[in-house]
Amino acid sequence: MKLTVVGGGSTYTPELVDGIAGRRTSLAVDEIVLVDPDADRLAVVGAFAQRLLAHAGHQARVTTTSSLEEGVDGASAVLLQLRVGGQAARASDETFPLACGCVGQETTGAGGLAKALRTVPVVLDIAERVRRLAGDDTWIVNFTNPVGIVTRALLQAGHRAVGLCNVAITFQRWTSELLGVTPDAVRLDHVGLNHLSWATGVHVDGVDRLPELITTHGEDLGTHIGLPASLMRRLGMVPSYYLKYFYDHDEVVARQKKEPPRAEVVSAVEKELLDLYRDTSVVTKPDALSQRGGAYYSEAAVQLVHALTGGTGAEQHVVNVRNGGTLPFLPDDAVVEVPAEVTRDGARPLPVAPVPPSISGLISHVTAYEYLALDAAVRGGRDRVADALLAHPLIGQRATAERLADELVARNRDHLAWA
Repeated sequence: MKLTVVGGGSTYTPELVDGIAGRRTSLAVDEIVLVDPDADRLAVVGAFAQRLLAHAGHQARVTTTSSLEEGVDGASAVLLQLRVGGQAARASDETFPLACGCVGQETTGAGGLAKALRTVPVVLDIAERVRRLAGDDTWIVNFTNPVGIVTRALLQAGHRAVGLCNVAITFQRWTSELLGVTPDAVRLDHVGLNHLSWATGVHVDGVDRLPELITTHGEDLGTHIGLPASLMRRLGMVPSYYLKYFYDHDEVVARQKKEPPRAEVVSAVEKELLDLYRDTSVVTKPDALSQRGGAYYSEAAVQLVHALTGGTGAEQHVVNVRNGGTLPFLPDDAVVEVPAEVTRDGARPLPVAPVPPSISGLISHVTAYEYLALDAAVRGGRDRVADALLAHPLIGQRATAERLADELVARNRDHLAWA
C-alpha cells in the first residue's frame, strides 16, 4: 500500500512513521510518500523517517517529492497535515485578536478563522487533484486544523474524507492510567465539534466510570484540561482542554497577553527536532518530539488508516464525520466529533445519548459560526469574514468583529486570492 502525507516535511511526520513502524504486521505499507514544498526540511525529515523504519525492521521505503501529482498517484490513502503560512502565520493568528480583548488561538475565534481562510482553498485544490490522480476510492484523512471546518469543506465538495484529532485518544490514554486499565479497555462517550467536545462517559467492562473519575481524580482532571473540578461535577462530564477558551475566556486572554505565543515555543522545539533529525546516529523517535504537541497522534492516525484501508471488520474511533441526524439539534450536513464505526466503507456515527442544554446551545452556536466561516473561505469577501466573526460566541460585538475582520484580511492578504 502507498500512503501519502501532504505536509510531509512537518516535524510531526516521524511520530506518524513511528506509528506505522509499530504496526507493520497489521498495516501493509510498502511506500510512504512525503510531499512538501520545503525541499530542505523534506530531505531532513525523509532521511530520518527512513532510518526510523529501518531500525524498526520495517521494509517500507520513504519517498520525498515536492510534486503533489507524483505523490498521490496510486495512493491508497492521503493524509493532510499542512500549515499554510507556517509558524509565522500561526504567530499572527495567536496575537492579533488579543488587541481586541479576544483569545489568540490557531483554531478558535479570529485566529481559527484566519487559518480556515488560508487553508480551505488549498485543501480543496489538493483534494481535487487526489480525486483525479488517485481515484474516487482513495481516502483523505484530514488532520489539518481547523479540522471540523476543513473536513466539512471536503465532504461538501464530495470527497471521501474523514477528520481526525488527538483530543479523544489523549483523554482515553490518560483516563486508562488513572483507572489502572489498558487503553483498549476504555470506551469513550464523546460528543461535540472539533476542539469543542466533552467526554460524557468512560466505560470499562460495560460500567460507566466517569462519575468515579470526577469524584476521585477531579483535581488531576482539572489540571489536565485547565478547568476546575467543581465545573466537571456540576456538568457531570469532562470538557476538552479547548473549552477553557470559552469557559475562562477573559482569564486566558490576560495570561496570553503576558506570555509568548505558542508559535514561538513550537518554532524553538522544531529547530531542536530538525537538528536531531539531521544527526545520522539518531534512529528512534526523540523524547523532544513530545514537546511538539499532538500526543498519541500516530496511534490515532495509524488505527484510522488501518480501519479505512486494511481492516477486516468494524472498528470504533472518535472522528469528525457528517452529522446525519446524530445530534438532532444540528443540520444533517454539519460535521461533528463523535464515536463512529469505521470500515473500508467509511465512518458511520454511532448513536449519542441526548445532549443537555448546558452544552447543546454552545455546540449549535459554534456550528452556525462554522457554516459562515466555510462560506467565507470558499467564496471570499471581507464582509463574509466580518459576518462569521460576529456570529462567533467569543466575539459577538459588531465593532469588534469589524476591527478583527480588517486586521485579519490585512495580515493574510498574500494567502487570500480575493483580497
